[in-house]
Amino acid sequence: MMSKRQYILFFLSGLVLFVGTIAQAQDNSDIDKIAASQAGSSPLLFTVPDDKVPPVVPGSFFDDNECKVRLGIPNLLYKAKSGEEITVAFIGGSITQSRDSYRMQTARYMQNRFPKATCNWVNAGVSGTGTDLGAFRIGEQVLCYQPDLIFIEFAVNGAYKPGMEGMVRQIIRANPHTDIILIYTIQNGQTAVYQGGGVPDNIQGLEHIAEHYGLPSIHLGMEPAALEAQDKLVWKSQKPEVGDRIRFSRDGIHPTKAGGDLYAAAIARAIEKMYNAGTAMPHDLPAPLITDAWEDARMYDPKQIAVFDTDWKSLETKESALKQFQGWFDEVVTAGKPGASFTFFFEGDRFGFFDIGGPEVGQLSVWINDRPIGVKKIAERGYRLWEVSSTETDTVLNRFNRYCNNRYRGQYDVIQLQPGRHKVSLKISPAQANKREILGFGRLEDITENPEKYDRSVIYLGKILLRGRPLSEKDW
Repeated sequence: MMSKRQYILFFLSGLVLFVGTIAQAQDNSDIDKIAASQAGSSPLLFTVPDDKVPPVVPGSFFDDNECKVRLGIPNLLYKAKSGEEITVAFIGGSITQSRDSYRMQTARYMQNRFPKATCNWVNAGVSGTGTDLGAFRIGEQVLCYQPDLIFIEFAVNGAYKPGMEGMVRQIIRANPHTDIILIYTIQNGQTAVYQGGGVPDNIQGLEHIAEHYGLPSIHLGMEPAALEAQDKLVWKSQKPEVGDRIRFSRDGIHPTKAGGDLYAAAIARAIEKMYNAGTAMPHDLPAPLITDAWEDARMYDPKQIAVFDTDWKSLETKESALKQFQGWFDEVVTAGKPGASFTFFFEGDRFGFFDIGGPEVGQLSVWINDRPIGVKKIAERGYRLWEVSSTETDTVLNRFNRYCNNRYRGQYDVIQLQPGRHKVSLKISPAQANKREILGFGRLEDITENPEKYDRSVIYLGKILLRGRPLSEKDW
């Protein structure tokens, strides 16, 4: 029999294991909510409607650590105070893409705060994606608009630090007068970290980047955490009525309008704190903190860099069932015949695809330098990365996943190679994935009622992702 001390140690070890299991389940649940949040794209350019909604106010909350000013945003403020035209961009995940999670309230506040300035607004939020895809798409979706200020929000979407640094370095290289603010949203359980006087681990990593480049950063979750501690806020509730408390979110991640007002109020306080900080000047580009490899990340129109066989056709999204994605893809290149192929050449070490998933999508066989390869997933959370593997393992890149149940969604994957020059060929595989198994229990109603929708192998290719540069065949 166990002694009393042994019993206590056994009980405590079991408790730790139980809590860890619950925490892991919570993390997986949050990842699912982020990934499943996408319903389509949003227009990249947006306006603040004249709907008589009053702007948020900074409010009375104060914590000196809420905003780290560092070098501030003096270039934006100089133009805004002078009544010049300014362009402000937001890039992030679903919290940024959403209309009322903070973005629209922030734009309304800034437009009211700088009434003489003509304001242009860019929404480069893509639900369910992280800084890796952000680094690939920031050139086309943000930098081409020559923004004066960029808010970057990716804390709950993996907070992949090399991708974040890549975005920062791309911004400074494109225009050193562009100001940057890192904003940190939070998810289930992280209010407790702030209540205890700490900073969530994922945000600590991003703070190192902000410090290295002298960028201001804002902890949007501090006031909600304080209100929750005072029993004035419910972080997560499916019920719309929570008494006289604020219901911050329905799912623990995506703010309601009231939650978004709190996030935007933190940004308003930060702008006031930075109002007279710094002198307008170009940002320096120091040696990288982690890596400069993501400076070379870009996304390309497939027809500009790839050669397709005759089975592939261009499809304008606005004239199709995929019209909800026209904000990201004017058109996609599509085929549904096994063996349909395309080829491109590049110099670098990463390639991938930003495409559209749905019930009918299939699998791609991958050929590198005229040899078939296998692929093996080596990262998921925050960085969707595959590596070349033996052909005895998976030999296809499956474009169908458990979120493709009777719906279309943007998605992406990246495959790493050794640095060098590569010929990449992709073919639609004749082998079909076990879509019922992928969907899993609880997602089988539509595939059972409409099996013909799923019994196909279609590809909808929106963009080719390269970390490197495209080559012509003669340069390979």
